[in-house]
Amino acid sequence: MSQQRPASLPPYLKPWLSYRDQVARLSSRGLSIPDTIAAERFLTHVNYYRFSGYCLAFEQHRHTFLTDVTFDDIAGAYNFDVVLRDILTEALEIIEIDVRTCLAYEFGKRHGALGHINPNNFFRTFDHMGWLDHIHKEVNGSTELFVRHFQASYSDYPDLPIWILSEIISFGTLTRMYRGMDRADKRPIAGRYGLQDVDFGSILLHLSYVRNLCAHHCRIWDRVWSVKPALPKGQEWGAPAMPGNNRMFTTVCLIQHLLKRCPAVASFAVEWRDRLLKHLSHPPNTPQALLCMGTPTDWMQHPAWK
Repeated sequence: MSQQRPASLPPYLKPWLSYRDQVARLSSRGLSIPDTIAAERFLTHVNYYRFSGYCLAFEQHRHTFLTDVTFDDIAGAYNFDVVLRDILTEALEIIEIDVRTCLAYEFGKRHGALGHINPNNFFRTFDHMGWLDHIHKEVNGSTELFVRHFQASYSDYPDLPIWILSEIISFGTLTRMYRGMDRADKRPIAGRYGLQDVDFGSILLHLSYVRNLCAHHCRIWDRVWSVKPALPKGQEWGAPAMPGNNRMFTTVCLIQHLLKRCPAVASFAVEWRDRLLKHLSHPPNTPQALLCMGTPTDWMQHPAWK
C-alpha cells in the first residue's frame, strides 16, 4: 500500500549542477576550499549528495559550516569511513560464518537434517510458513553447485539439510530463524558467545543491519542506528562506560566481544582489535568526533579492548 502524501507538497525544482557549480555552492555555505580543482576531481568520484552527508558533522546548522572547516576535512571523514566500513566488514564476515556454523550444528543435533521444516520446532508465534516460503525462494535462486547436486540427487528439494541451508540463506534470513527458535534451542548458541538468548537475537538483528549498510557503502562513522542492539548485562555495557546503544562505538565493542569468543580466529581477533584501535585514534577533524561515534572520552579503557 502506497503512503498517502499531503496534496500541498511542492515539486522538486532544484537544478542539475556542474562539478564547478557544486564546489561553488559549498564555498557559498562557508566551506574553505583552497584547491577548487582538487575538490572538483573528488566530486567526480564521490557524488555531491553522498558528500553532503559527510558535511553534517561539520555544520553548526544545516548548510552552514563551522568556522575554519575545509573541504579536506570532509574528504578526510569520507576516507575515514571507507576504511572503517572495510574493517567492520571483515569482522562481520568472521562472525557471520561462525554463527552460521554454530546454528546449523546445534539445531541439526537437536532436530536432524530437516528439522527446520517442522513448525513444532519453533516458537508458536513464529511465521514459520512465511519463513519457509522465503527460504525456498532463496534456494531456488541459488547457483551454488552443491545445491544443484542436491536437487539432482534427492527428492527433498527445495528442502535442504540445515547444514547446507545455512550456507546459502542470507544473514537476515538466518537471524530471522534464530529469533523464531524455541529458547531451549537458542541457549547453546547464545551461550557460545557469552550472551543471553534474547539479547543475542537483538544483536544479530543489529549486526545484519550494519552489514547491509556496509554492503551498500552507507555512511557509518557518525550514523545514529535505526536498528539498535540490546546490550548485555554488566557494568561495562552501561553508562558511563557505554553512553548508549545507538552509535558506532557500541557496535565495535559488541563485535570485539563476539570475536573473542570464536576460538578458531583468536589471532584475527587480536589483529583486528589493534587495527581498529589505531584507526579510531585518528578520527575525523571535528570537535564533535567522539560524540558522533558515541564514544566516551576514555574509550580505550573499555573492557572490550582488554
